[in-house]
Amino acid sequence: MDIDVANGDFRGIQFTPPGSKASIIFGKGITSTKPGSVEPPVLAVYDIDAARNNLSCRGIDVSEVFHYAGGPFNNSVEKPRDDGRDPQGRSYQSFASFDDPDGNGWLLQEIQTRLPGRERNLTRPQAMDVATLAGLLRETGEHHNRFEKTHAEHHWYDWYAPYLSARQSGSNPENASAAADRYMEEVLHVLPRAHD
Repeated sequence: MDIDVANGDFRGIQFTPPGSKASIIFGKGITSTKPGSVEPPVLAVYDIDAARNNLSCRGIDVSEVFHYAGGPFNNSVEKPRDDGRDPQGRSYQSFASFDDPDGNGWLLQEIQTRLPGRERNLTRPQAMDVATLAGLLRETGEHHNRFEKTHAEHHWYDWYAPYLSARQSGSNPENASAAADRYMEEVLHVLPRAHD
């Protein structure tokens, strides 16, 4: 997750899939477009079965895997979708679909081998020099201090990890702090201390 901002009736969450140059924004109060009015966006996945299982485990109702009878996205034939994976097991040919909570449709498309010219040039993030890393750790410690004083006993590194991850992904210190707080409270269940 890149950012998670809430303000009154607005909540915006931006998510960039690993290695992607495209981001997705979910939330409330972001657009006036009616749910379901856009053709389903396509999410490319390496393993469609793993992606389906991941979504199902999170309570999302995902279709069975299917392929298009006339080729990918061809809805011009009478029964465009055939059950099951592409019989030849080709990339770009196997799909699953689901709706998000707002009623927008999404497609998963399995791509294990990209067509020539479509390969991604995955690059490693540049290593941080020692001075920059020390500055980021100092900043993290300063922001963690507030959490340390107000919440139950916990391991400092559990808070540092989501904070540093958010900062390295481009979040500002306030949003990174919020992300770390949420992680501690929602995932690790470290809650604020009761007042005496």
